[in-house]
Amino acid sequence: MNTEQRMHSDTAVAVDGDVFATMFTLDLGDGEVDRDAVERIHGGDFDEWIEAAARSGLFTPQAVAALVQSWQENPKALFDALLVDADEMTHKRYAIIWDALDDADTFESVEYA
Repeated sequence: MNTEQRMHSDTAVAVDGDVFATMFTLDLGDGEVDRDAVERIHGGDFDEWIEAAARSGLFTPQAVAALVQSWQENPKALFDALLVDADEMTHKRYAIIWDALDDADTFESVEYA
């Protein structure tokens, strides 16, 4: 494999969130919404997902770095990837939490004169 082929492969894995979404989803086993996980993602705390991606053996270090960069730029990308296989109702319940966190951030950033 030459460098050009390897770089293309790394990029494809890093850009394609489907591989990550297939392997790593929110634990929806008991039907309870994991508000803490949503808050961590919303707040930019991706450590458990970074570690899972790195330890999985599915991603090169460059691909993990690309995932991290994309999540830092857009935390909702990780949130959406983790819910890709969730049913519509579960997705809506999680989206309500995400939207509430967005609203709280907006409210906290408003300065009163």
